[in-house]
This record gives sequence, C-alpha cells and structure tokens, in this order.
Amino acid sequence: MPSRPDVRSNPRRRHRAAAATIHDVAARAGVSVATVSRVLNGKELVRAETSRHVRAAAKSLRYVPNVAARSLSIRRSQTIGIVLPDVHGEFFSEVIRGIDLAARAQGYHILVSGSHSDPSQMLDVVDTMRGRVDGLVVMAPDVTLAPLDELRARAMPVVLLNSATPNGDAITIDNYGGARAMMRHLHELGHTRIAFVRGPEHNADARERLRGYRHAMRGMAAESSRALECSGDFTEESGFAAGRRLAALNPRPTAVFAANDSMAVGVLASLMAAGVHVPEQMSVVGFDDIPIARYVNPALTTMRVDIAELGRCAFALLLDAISNPAVHAPRHDRVATTLVVRKSCGAPNVRPKQNAQPHRAERILKNGRKRVPEKGEVS
Repeated sequence: MPSRPDVRSNPRRRHRAAAATIHDVAARAGVSVATVSRVLNGKELVRAETSRHVRAAAKSLRYVPNVAARSLSIRRSQTIGIVLPDVHGEFFSEVIRGIDLAARAQGYHILVSGSHSDPSQMLDVVDTMRGRVDGLVVMAPDVTLAPLDELRARAMPVVLLNSATPNGDAITIDNYGGARAMMRHLHELGHTRIAFVRGPEHNADARERLRGYRHAMRGMAAESSRALECSGDFTEESGFAAGRRLAALNPRPTAVFAANDSMAVGVLASLMAAGVHVPEQMSVVGFDDIPIARYVNPALTTMRVDIAELGRCAFALLLDAISNPAVHAPRHDRVATTLVVRKSCGAPNVRPKQNAQPHRAERILKNGRKRVPEKGEVS
C-alpha cells in the first residue's frame, strides 16, 4: 500500500492545512469573533481604529472568508443574476463586463443568462435563479409592462435596463435625445436626404431612436422620412441588406443613420461592396459606440453610450436595494449620450482635397464643446 503523503513535505498542502480562520484573525487583532465578523461584513457598529486592526490582521494572515458560512449567517449568496435578451454581441458583452467589474469589487459573483426577448423565457430564467442570487439586473427592452410587473412580484430586488416602466428601479439611455443630436449634426453638415435603418419594432430603444429621427426630419421640412426608412433588427446582416437597398436608390440619400453600430457596420460593408464611397458619396453614422466602431474603415461616427458604465450603475443601484431594503427609494436614472465624430461622416457630395491637411481621427462633442486630445494622442 502506498504510504500517506507527508503534508510537511509539500508547501502547497502545508499552506492549505494551515489556512487562517476567523478565530485566528480575532486572536491576532485582540477582539472577539463577532467583531471580526462585523468588520468584514461591512457593518457600521465598529470603531474605525478597531476596524483597521481587524483588516490588518486579516491581511497579514491571508484570511479568506468562508463564503458558504457567510451566506448562511447574513442570508445572502453574494451573487447577482443578469438576464439579457441575448449574450452574443459587443453591446451585451460590455454590459456584462461593467457589471462584473463592479460586482467583483464588492465581493459579488454573477450568473448570466439570455431570455431571447421572450417574456415567458425571461420569467423562467428568473425562477431558476431564485434562491441562488440576491438580486437581478434585467435588460428587457422588448418586453411589455405586464411581464415586467410580474417580474417585480417575485419579491427580489430588480434593476431594469432599457425598459420603460413607471415602477421600481430602472436605468435607461437617452435614445431620443441622442438621435436628435445626431440628426442635428448631419443637418449642420448640409444633409437633408437622410436615410434611417430601424431597429426591432417592439424594442423600446429602437422606437425612441426612430422617434428622434422622425421628429428631426419633420423639423428640417425634408421629404417624407418614411420613404427613406429601412427595416432592421440590430444585426450586421440587416444593416448589410439595408445598405444594398439604399445604394440602389436614385437619387441616393446623402447620409444613412443606423439605429445601432452593428447595423452601421453592415451598411458600411454593403456600400463598399456596391462601390459607394464613404463618406464622399454617402455618410454613415450609428449609435452606441461599441468597441469595434473605431476600428472599421472608415472609423464610425456614432452616438456614444458608456456601456460598461451603464452596467456599473446598474450594479450600484441593485446593491443599494439589496443592502438597504428598508430605506431604499426606487430610482429611474437616464444615461446621457455623446456625439463622437470620426471619418465615416462628412458634408454631402464633397470630395476631400488631395493636398488637404490631415485631420484628427476622432472628435468627441458634448454640450457643444470639443474634447482636446491629450498630449501624445494619435491624431
């Protein structure tokens, strides 16, 4: 029979066997176990000096709290659920990244699932997560109010992203204002024949961006905007199909505003395939400023949404609802958008001069002011 390994001969096993306990931390700091527990659980009943001693002792001992035991004592799992319409795509990846970074900083983990924009699937996912998570961040821009009210009846803290609801915690994007700002920029460049690639019909973000476009077109006294609208579903494929249709029009629009960047990327590819030069023959702009937007050719002018910050704000709001249920007041926050000017957009029917001075690749406009690049930035 093989001999039993000697723990003393294996540093890794020795470290594991000698892992510090909460009693070790209490002894090192000269306080009770209850005091250590209050400090490490963030309670406000401990003097600042005592708290510093406890945290220093825990750090010197490399103490790692027993998450399972802690969950039982405070009746929390230290986990939140994230339910998105889809888990594919740069926008959703950035939302998850923002939530995850904020959650990890507070000792939380995340569970992620997709609802496929189906209300029944959304509720099934939420029911599956019950008992496993302390709260939920749910993005449901395609879901009507009735299922959202049913979701809130699950008796669990919930923060809604991009969902139009009058009740409870929610964070939305200023889609209408952003669309109006982009249309104002195009109009100031001289565009009046502006096409629009719509998002999904039942999506709240898409509807607000379309509303901003139509209101701006009416304000310009331009031709009927409906003739220049193309259907889309927020995918590159639908943008490619819209670009092919717009390239075949006679006369063509001088600019195309896609309701999100993924469709704008599809439009760019379609126009390139059709031999339409951007921005000399047609400008293309988008919405969201997903990471790939600055790397396509030409780089995409778009309305920036700080997507990761959207996720961080959602977690902060949820954590307050989890930690302070008795005093938490539901909020409805709106995230601002910022115009980012890159090379995919210019004045209509104006080719750049051959000997023109090079211009900066990106300008960020907010509240009518231009951000001056830092020293050493590539221009």
